[in-house]
Amino acid sequence: MAAPVDDMFSFCVDPGKVSTGVDVRFINHVKGKGLFAKKSIQKGDAIFLERPLVSAQFLWNALYKYRACEYCLRALETAEENARRLSGIPGLSLPHPELCHVRPELHQACPHCQVMYCSSECRQAAADEYHRVLCLGSSHDDPDHPINKLKDAWRSMHYPPETSSIMLMARMVAAVKQAKDKGHWQKLFSHFCSRTGNEEEQIAHKLLGDKFRGQLVLLQSFFKAALHDDHLSRWFVPEGFRSLFALVGTNGQGIGTSSLSRWVHACDALQLPAQQKEQLDSFIDQLYKDIEKETGDFLNCEGSGLFLLQSSCNHSCIPNAEASFPDNNFLLQLSALSDINPGEEICISYLDCCQRDRSRHSRHKVLRENYLFVCSCPKCISQMDELDVTSDEDEEAEGEAEGDEMEDEMTDV
Repeated sequence: MAAPVDDMFSFCVDPGKVSTGVDVRFINHVKGKGLFAKKSIQKGDAIFLERPLVSAQFLWNALYKYRACEYCLRALETAEENARRLSGIPGLSLPHPELCHVRPELHQACPHCQVMYCSSECRQAAADEYHRVLCLGSSHDDPDHPINKLKDAWRSMHYPPETSSIMLMARMVAAVKQAKDKGHWQKLFSHFCSRTGNEEEQIAHKLLGDKFRGQLVLLQSFFKAALHDDHLSRWFVPEGFRSLFALVGTNGQGIGTSSLSRWVHACDALQLPAQQKEQLDSFIDQLYKDIEKETGDFLNCEGSGLFLLQSSCNHSCIPNAEASFPDNNFLLQLSALSDINPGEEICISYLDCCQRDRSRHSRHKVLRENYLFVCSCPKCISQMDELDVTSDEDEEAEGEAEGDEMEDEMTDV
């Protein structure tokens, strides 16, 4: 049974205000729910700010020393530390260090397992919500601990570029285990888009590759050994585990944070004499060239989360809203890309900017493979009667671009 619509706003900052501006409506059995404006929304307006039910940093990302708060995913490295690691230049010094807002003196570790948080508030929130179940204590580095075996199994099956994490599922279990009202939390998770058995297999295939059936069985055994709970027994049988896996694969929203990116944005806003501005821009351009040579495209602390209200937004190839993470943590802001009238559906794009500029055929290919639906937005409908055939050269270029891009939709910070 789906969670009550009132619950849809419960993880928003100022849920009462948000509920006066938008509502969630059932559209049909194909699209399911959608988010609609209840009043006029102007281009650039923040529609809502929402925290996730659960979130988790990607496991390879953490292993490669992208240090993030275990709770809110805020980057823990200073901008200078981040720039030194990504560029491979240990003596690098950033100008205007005062523009970096990372405060290492506020960071706190779990006293038992030593995982790091950006503040005492985040450490306490994690303990209250899920960490008491998942804390490894002195076994943090023990490869034989059931949770570490689960993590290792996932890393051996899902390589970068990462699009999901088994630990998002683990935090779902832990959140229910620690909750006083376990039924309420299960209802919250039941809101997220469900799939048929065949669609669930397609999602598992996408995340795990051709050997996904055997790998799902192995993951399920590790998952059960690490986290089994009688209240959630249906999540630990093969069908339930596959459904849980598909829920995370379908609804997980990418999260990216970066102290260096925040520092660069702050530098862009500086009012400097022309010559100093030119020198600063030149320094930043060279820094990114050094980073690209040393690290490539992997710049951010990356993870994913389950956002209750944002998950009700459907896709359009001409979206009127977009998600971002302006606070450099897991708080998602949905902002209007154009004026939105009362009664109009609020849509985001599941495609990145490059993918949205491709042919209808190529857009539909990405959406079918990743989200298991065919788009019928106004842009796609208008192109249905047009000659929608690209040349061999265009198709080859698109194919090469697909191989180079991240598969997940990661919002720039």
